[in-house]
Amino acid sequence: MLMAAAGAVGLFTANAAWAQAAPRNTLVVLREIDADRYDPHKVTAFAAGEVIYMMTDTLVSLDWDQKTIRPGLATSWTVSDDGKLYTFKLRDDVTFCDGRKMTAEDVVYSIKRWIDPATRSPVRARAGNVKDIRAVDATTVEYELEEPFGELLLQLTLYFAGIIDKNTVERLGDNFGTQGFNGTGPYCWVSWTPRQDLVLQKHPTYAWGPPIYQNPRPQIDRVVWRVIPDPNTRIAALQTGQGDITQHIPFFAVEGLRRAPGITMTQQESYFVDYFMGFKVDKPVVSDPVIRRAANLAIDRDAMVQATFFGAADPMRSLIHPSAPGFDPEAKAKQVGFDRAEAIRILDAAGWRPGSDGIRVKDGQRASFLVYGITTQANRQMTEAMQADLRRVGIEMRIQLFDATVAWGRLATQEFDAFMMSYPYTSARDALALYFRSAAAPTPNRMNWRDAQTDAWIATASAALDERARQEAAALAQRQLTEANVWFPIAHSQLWLASGRRVAGARPHGVYSAALYKGLDITLRQ
Repeated sequence: MLMAAAGAVGLFTANAAWAQAAPRNTLVVLREIDADRYDPHKVTAFAAGEVIYMMTDTLVSLDWDQKTIRPGLATSWTVSDDGKLYTFKLRDDVTFCDGRKMTAEDVVYSIKRWIDPATRSPVRARAGNVKDIRAVDATTVEYELEEPFGELLLQLTLYFAGIIDKNTVERLGDNFGTQGFNGTGPYCWVSWTPRQDLVLQKHPTYAWGPPIYQNPRPQIDRVVWRVIPDPNTRIAALQTGQGDITQHIPFFAVEGLRRAPGITMTQQESYFVDYFMGFKVDKPVVSDPVIRRAANLAIDRDAMVQATFFGAADPMRSLIHPSAPGFDPEAKAKQVGFDRAEAIRILDAAGWRPGSDGIRVKDGQRASFLVYGITTQANRQMTEAMQADLRRVGIEMRIQLFDATVAWGRLATQEFDAFMMSYPYTSARDALALYFRSAAAPTPNRMNWRDAQTDAWIATASAALDERARQEAAALAQRQLTEANVWFPIAHSQLWLASGRRVAGARPHGVYSAALYKGLDITLRQ
């Protein structure tokens, strides 16, 4: 398959901006899509997070195992016996990119902006049920909760908890993260040309990187995040030295790149990012549990995943990855698999009869629904395969994919009946709380799933002091949601990082899907 990539070199070099080799001591990161903005409190896109991690720091950091909490801006922390008060001791040598010294007040401002309803962060619940956040002195922060939150430290490793400069936010207003940025991270904002390049330069005084790295300082002068949507062109850029590194590897190319001279492929085994299709359960047609169950039965998941990912993803047979904390085997046993005959049987039994065009009809309503998603090669292939399988049982799925710079706005509407997405999570409880709480509707709970029992189980899974009670509550929620077929689970992603000849020291991390994370150990051979 790499012959296809090699054949794209001519197309790639036709663009003068991309035809040159990567500049000296500049790392050119290749990616498939852009984000619509780079404000950590207002965006949840992978494409935003992978850049924001380089521009900000968090109170605590995450080790390579995706479980162990390590120091970040905080050198140490304590938790009260009742689990409600966290006290963080901060470093005293941290500065923003503009040179201003960071203090506890900046931490308070950043977290409070994240959870402020006026900010409208779709993931503010990740910060816990906050009572108050206080600066005790310049290097001490008290983080007080209304109720215990066993995963608070894990959530505080995510880029949403990144510390940003109040002055820059107030100066730029709504343009923060589109026309400028000021954080404490190893790299600083230079410029952004949407759908093309985002340029960062080394933070000159940065020396406080997470302890998982050998180097606490950035080793590269400049990082260019370059968008190349076409997969063949992207791989040609890597192979010809016009780009240096990418996690956005076309799935057909993974095996070939592992054998390609001059390319180093590394994998992160601890990685929880899943693809799924979610149904808006209060919209016509997909509000019928029989339609949702029939869709889960009608689609040949294994064939679709193999054809799309070429072995670089694993078919998803449960809502949660089996290796994730809190996974429930009983819920997995309730997930239906491919059975076209059974899909037809239950549709017939429920009164969905084939119409003259083959699409089923019940009470004057056609079995037709509209799915939204982001334009990627994988999404195009999967939606087309799903569309064909559903058509075979008499269900029509209409497809509308959008460029990533506008897709998130469309996905925040009620225009669609179903949606395609991939998402990262840290545990079963994390995934449940993100997508299935009533309070999270209409986004990120784009299914509009509102159920008091689900809410109660998720609350217990979050706040109970007893670990067994938390696990049982998460398991019960997984079983309920699986039986309701709120999602069609598709695939568990794999994380691979492909590096070119110039690159040394690259290792995929994977927190919130960001392979490079801080990138502090990466160097370039000149």
